[in-house]
Parts: sequence; structure tokens; C-alpha cells
Amino acid sequence: MAAETTTSDVRVRAQARWVRMSARKARVVLDNIRGRTVPEARTVLAFTPRAAATEIERVLRSAVANAESVHALDGDELVVVAAYADEGPTLKRWRARARGRVNRIRKRTCHITIVLAEAPASRRPRRQAAQPASEAAPTPEAPAAEAPSKRGTRAKKKEGAAA
Repeated sequence: MAAETTTSDVRVRAQARWVRMSARKARVVLDNIRGRTVPEARTVLAFTPRAAATEIERVLRSAVANAESVHALDGDELVVVAAYADEGPTLKRWRARARGRVNRIRKRTCHITIVLAEAPASRRPRRQAAQPASEAAPTPEAPAAEAPSKRGTRAKKKEGAAA
């Protein structure tokens, strides 16, 4: 759990190492949250049925906690800048097969990393003060457009030919 800093923006990183799942399965879920805000990412993970979503949600919570405690940032205004899963060591086991043979079982592990940063000003939702109804600008009425014809294209072709 370390923090990376650059000249102007603060990047916060959290990592879970030796997670007992393949990196390939974790990457499927990580692709869904990369580039999203933290509340959006939490919602996506909550409704993702894959087992990797629970492990990734733990790492995301850890990254947000790092940002709030170390850098005093607001967790809801952070964006998932990077999310990736690297392969960890593979545990090799054997399974007995027929006629005295064996097959190898590979129990894969991965290292899940999530990097958060502050949302740029353009991505932050703007909070505007509500205007009273009397001060609201009147909306101009649009001119009435012609109603679309219910007739098919054959009827239009006949009209064009008759004219």
C-alpha cells in the first residue's frame, strides 16, 4: 500500500498480492472499472457476478482509504486511473490419473493493483444553486413541425410519379 506522487496531481495506489485466482479472470472485471469514478466503480463491482469482483472491491476500498487518510482527499471525487492484474507465482500440484500416470494442476495467483487520482475539473459534477421558479428563464416554444406521414414508401413513390 504505497502512494505515488507527481508534480501536480496525487496518485494513490493499493495492491493485493498473491490472490488465489488467475490474472486473466481478474482482468475481465478490471476492464469494467478502469476510467470510472469510485462510486461508479463500486456500483459496477456490486452487480458483477464474478468472484473476482469481491477481491477487486477490497482493493478499491483500500485505495480509497489510503487516499482519505494519507492525502486527505474525498473518496467520491477520485477516478480509477489504472487497474491491472499481474501474474503471481503458480502453485504446481499433481492429480493421479489412470495406469499410474499424473496430470499437472496449476493453481494460479495474481497481484491486483488499482491506482486512483483526483477527477479533472471537467469530470466533476457541478453543483448549482437551485433557482426559484419565478426567476427561471422562460423556454421558447418550438414551431410546430409537420406530422410525419403514416403512408409507406410505395404511396410516396406513387405521389411523386403522379405529380
